[in-house]
Amino acid sequence: MSMSIDTARRILEASKQRARELRSPVSIAIVDAGGHLVLFERMMSPYGWATGNISIAKASTAVMFNQSTDAVAQWGGGIPGFASSMATMTEGKFIMAAGGWPIRSGGATIGGIGVSGGNAPGRDDEIARAGIAAIEAQAVQMQQPVQQQPVQPPPAIASQSLPPISSIRPVAPSASSYSSNEIPLYYQPAPPQQPLPSYTPIEREVTPTPQLDAQDQPDSTKKSVTNQDDPYGDSTLNPDRSGDQQA
Repeated sequence: MSMSIDTARRILEASKQRARELRSPVSIAIVDAGGHLVLFERMMSPYGWATGNISIAKASTAVMFNQSTDAVAQWGGGIPGFASSMATMTEGKFIMAAGGWPIRSGGATIGGIGVSGGNAPGRDDEIARAGIAAIEAQAVQMQQPVQQQPVQPPPAIASQSLPPISSIRPVAPSASSYSSNEIPLYYQPAPPQQPLPSYTPIEREVTPTPQLDAQDQPDSTKKSVTNQDDPYGDSTLNPDRSGDQQA
């Protein structure tokens, strides 16, 4: 399990807040489970340049032995040459002094914190433990189950006998009781439909048209047929003139 940058920032801010309360500007280093530097800040800049390397060595030592650097100093101090040999093998990233703590999450070590530059005995250790307490409080909050609110059932709706939708028509009341923009719309059942009167067709007698023969046709027709030589009918109106024309 690796340490996220957000977790490292939360630990760093908690340690800085405690350092401000104690008025003790320090150097703070945070490393991951492999001892690689994740975050570092030196509050006493530009002074205290040596505290930067010391804080990194404390964080690396806490991860290396998975315990506080104060505990390592108590049992490692009785081993001759232990401190010098470890410092040589780790290229200066080992130190036996209070102020370094491993960072654990879910029972696993995910990194370490080291603090150096406290202006009183025990200040480094106290500032480092303030950052550890911040991550522990976050883990406790994540483990607490979320209490779910009981779901309230919706209120029962009383069943009402309503007319079918097809038999409802909108009827607007008179506008005298309401303003022009506030005329409510009410609904009432439509009146029953009256049956249409029955329709009886009237039969009419049709008289057939008589067929006329050629001899029974009107005079106008005969004239057009018989008097082709006299289309104006002059022979009929003036017989003497027609005789003259014949002579």
